[in-house]
Amino acid sequence: MRALGCVLLAVLLVAGCGSGEPATDAAAVRVHEAWVKAAGDGMTAAFAHLTNEADREVRITSAATPVAARVELHEVVRDGGAATMQQKAGGLVLPARSTTELTPGGDHLMLMDLTGPLTPGSDIEITATLDDGSTLAITAQVREFPGADEHYGGGHG
Repeated sequence: MRALGCVLLAVLLVAGCGSGEPATDAAAVRVHEAWVKAAGDGMTAAFAHLTNEADREVRITSAATPVAARVELHEVVRDGGAATMQQKAGGLVLPARSTTELTPGGDHLMLMDLTGPLTPGSDIEITATLDDGSTLAITAQVREFPGADEHYGGGHG
């Protein structure tokens, strides 16, 4: 009887821990090739490849960094030949079991009102907040990049 009880307890413990789903959305996301465009002042953008390993959608709802007064989640929309950058309503969606690319000319994190120059070769820290309240630490290398010639919508300079 004692042996049977131990076996049943072991089965229950394994079953309780065996779902394979990460406990938080942040635990499900892997960051690859994160970088930010070098800038002297004003604003710049951050890019990365984000892999969601969960069986559910994950959403980035906000972000922050010590190098900027604010961070906005942006998308680039095309109207005819012009590309216009604007805030992305509802946040950045990372579909289940896929990789989402934050790229110049596409979805990205916009760092606004920089607190100082961002020089090539340095690293900056960004904290993304996900819809479950968990946070994802992103280390992004500052790189030279000429830009993607977007225009800013919504009153951005």
